[in-house]
Amino acid sequence: MNDKIKILYIDDYDLDRELVRDALEREHGGFELTEASNMQAFERLLKTQVFDVVLSDFNIAGFEGLQVLQAVRAHNPSIPVIIVTGTGSEEIAVNAMKQGATDYVIKRPQHIRKLPQTIFAALEKQTLRDQRTESEARIRQQHHFLQSLMDAIPMPVFYKDTLGLYIGCNLAFADFLGKSKKEIVGKSVYDIFPRDLADYFHAMDLKLLDQPGSNQYESQIKGGDGSLHNVLLNKATYTDEKGIVSGLIGAMIDITQRKEMEKRLQQSQKMEAIGTLAGGIAHDFNNILSAILGYSELALDEVETGSGLEDDLQEIYVAGKRAKDLVGQILAFARQTDDALTPLQIKPLAKEVLKFIRASVPAIIEIKQNIQSDAYIMGSPTQVHQILMNLCTNAVDAMADTAGFISIDVIDIKINDTPLVSGLNLKSGDYIEIKVSDAGTGISQEIIGSIFDPYFTTKLSGEGTGLGLAVVHGIVQAHGGRITVDSTVGKGTTFTVWLPITQKMKIHQGYILEELPTGSEKILFVDDEVPICKMGGQMLGRLGYSVTTKTSSLDVLALFKSNPDDFDLVITDLMMPDMTGEQLAVEMIKIRSDIPIILCTGYTQKISENSASKTGIKAFVPKPIIKADLAKIVRKVLDEI
Repeated sequence: MNDKIKILYIDDYDLDRELVRDALEREHGGFELTEASNMQAFERLLKTQVFDVVLSDFNIAGFEGLQVLQAVRAHNPSIPVIIVTGTGSEEIAVNAMKQGATDYVIKRPQHIRKLPQTIFAALEKQTLRDQRTESEARIRQQHHFLQSLMDAIPMPVFYKDTLGLYIGCNLAFADFLGKSKKEIVGKSVYDIFPRDLADYFHAMDLKLLDQPGSNQYESQIKGGDGSLHNVLLNKATYTDEKGIVSGLIGAMIDITQRKEMEKRLQQSQKMEAIGTLAGGIAHDFNNILSAILGYSELALDEVETGSGLEDDLQEIYVAGKRAKDLVGQILAFARQTDDALTPLQIKPLAKEVLKFIRASVPAIIEIKQNIQSDAYIMGSPTQVHQILMNLCTNAVDAMADTAGFISIDVIDIKINDTPLVSGLNLKSGDYIEIKVSDAGTGISQEIIGSIFDPYFTTKLSGEGTGLGLAVVHGIVQAHGGRITVDSTVGKGTTFTVWLPITQKMKIHQGYILEELPTGSEKILFVDDEVPICKMGGQMLGRLGYSVTTKTSSLDVLALFKSNPDDFDLVITDLMMPDMTGEQLAVEMIKIRSDIPIILCTGYTQKISENSASKTGIKAFVPKPIIKADLAKIVRKVLDEI
């Protein structure tokens, strides 16, 4: 293996070449010297052989040392070039070094003798230079890689120096702010954000730099799209190789949608809590209504027909039936019952909505009403209430707290097959027409065709979801109706809804004495409410049954265990302390598998018919208890045994 240092030396003067040759030979073969006396020979050797060092005279016939330097740099910039120059040419040699030469040697014996050391030093210097160049190239490559990696991250990322100036960011951060990287790098938060927000960010940065580590906090930033975003900022300090804090790096997460979802979840939880409360109230109210209706029926059985007392009792009974329907609506709202379509009167719902609207709008807005219809539709109370609330709320919003009016009309109309009706795809027949009008800003013709589209809204960000009218449209369609809008900019808007009238009119009749099925079987009646327990005993007793009443589920279970064959039927309330009606039924079935059980409840969400049948429950009696319903269900269950 040849470890000699290969040197290419160009000089057109023989004595100078000999002087250099003698100096190198003293290194006992450590160098391999190749000589050239002209530029042509030098270039040929440079291209055909490999050299570690180039020595060059500065003044050569036909050219100069700088041309040699340029040729070497063009061929291989890593080869060190040492200028060998005559006396008085030091200034020229220094200039050559500025042009890229590694070193120079004066052509005097005392200087030439040091040429080997100069060569060794030049090679070491070039090695260090190559290492530095390679290191810089790696750093540039790493920087390019890291910047590409940052730009590939969809999360906005940035980093700053200790003075608070941005020294870098990724594309996501620039795009979020609606700026270019050049508009961010070298700038401070005061150049990018409003003063109050910049003060806050700067204070948080100073706190982090004072106590190195990391921090996390939320803020609101106006993005490049002009909308306000909720963001979560994560920042941490970074240090140099000596462990000194050099700045901080930050990442930003847009949590606007998460915040919206949290709001919706909170609203959902609030509505669930209200629903639970409403369901509990309805349950207790059903017990009260059971007593009112039940004892009214018992009294009407005994009162003199046609007397004033009978009229009074009939009024109590009819009012109780109306209250029963109201509880049904509360349970539908609370999702305690199936939200099925039932005969529904819009008139009370409309008045309820207007009462709510009146309490929430400024007095300068007049509310007009023309609610005449007493007809019924097949509808969902909750959804029809939603229609009215959405339309009335939109009408109020259109007024923008200025003087004016909103009006609601609810009337009966008969629709024939007219061009208008054909366009709405409505069948001829009887309809309830609901009109909600306002004297507000109106809707332009450019957007009026889009107002029922999902997520379309003219409100500012955060003021509405754009789902209100889309939901209204869907509910109206589901009820077999139609909705239209008529508007003039600056004058106001009218929404018109048509809903088909049902022939299943829900008219609360007075108590009618009728012949009901009777029996003589033994019945165990259980309810923790003493008045209901007493009432149930009297109702069943008058129907001929032998009744035992109990108000404690634990007492009932003990009684049943001691004499399981003494009863032909058990009627139990669902919601009771100590043990629910369902749990009581399970325990009774374990004792006597063929005992028929009827469950009384106004809270049907707690148990489904499917799960009830698995526990041996044969039927339900809805609360409040009506004697006719109770008589028929009891007889049906007993006859099926």
